[in-house]
Amino acid sequence: MSTHDDTPATDPAVLQKSFRSAMGNVAAAVSVVTTFHDGAPHGTTVSAFSSLSMDPPMLLVSLDNRSQLLAKLEVGSRIGVNVLAAHQDQIALRFAGKGDDKFLDVPWQLEDGAPALSDRHAWVALTVAQLVVAGDHTLVLGDVEAADTSSNLALTYWQRAFGSHQSF
Repeated sequence: MSTHDDTPATDPAVLQKSFRSAMGNVAAAVSVVTTFHDGAPHGTTVSAFSSLSMDPPMLLVSLDNRSQLLAKLEVGSRIGVNVLAAHQDQIALRFAGKGDDKFLDVPWQLEDGAPALSDRHAWVALTVAQLVVAGDHTLVLGDVEAADTSSNLALTYWQRAFGSHQSF
């Protein structure tokens, strides 16, 4: 019988590379997480978010600790999770970059206290309940304030490429 003590130590760089590869093989919905702070909209692209609880309704969003958006959040902040539609890959790329002009020419409106992008696949408005540092990311735990969906197909990310999914 093998124990963990018999397992050779894995080189951290090798482990990080294989973990990144494994996660690249998991299809994920793409969203733009937004907030309205100091009179302006702010947002960033994420693929690491998930439902956390149905009773009460909660969502989890993972943000890089260096995220400009994260620096604007605190407990009680309003954020929006804009799950992008399949045709919004250029919006995903824009919000993945740095800069203050991400909303330029992107239709949006303030909805449920956060910037909501037009023509999205789904929308969830949250109030930040807790911020939990976890490695090089911070988990934003949010209480759901509102949610809706559209008939647009969702934008997904798999093996370093955008796509979509249709059921059989």
